[in-house]
Amino acid sequence: MIVLGRLVVVAYFVEVGLLLVVAPWSAFWDRNYFSAAWPALNVLTHSNYVRGAVSGLGLVNLGAGVAELLALFGWRSGATDAGREV
Repeated sequence: MIVLGRLVVVAYFVEVGLLLVVAPWSAFWDRNYFSAAWPALNVLTHSNYVRGAVSGLGLVNLGAGVAELLALFGWRSGATDAGREV
């Protein structure tokens, strides 16, 4: 049961990470309702710096998902098992 929960967490991190990496550069990002309603927000969301920051958060989420997946399967660099190298 715990393994299933951790796999759900991995799936969540990967999905959110992919969404945050791709969405700022798509047409969906340009046609946002809130961005059209508030001109100041429109200027902010069309900034390449903001898009890059959001994509950076997506990469952090992808990294967290990979780290969680590696921890789930017990991958550790230089790990030893009771004094023996694995």
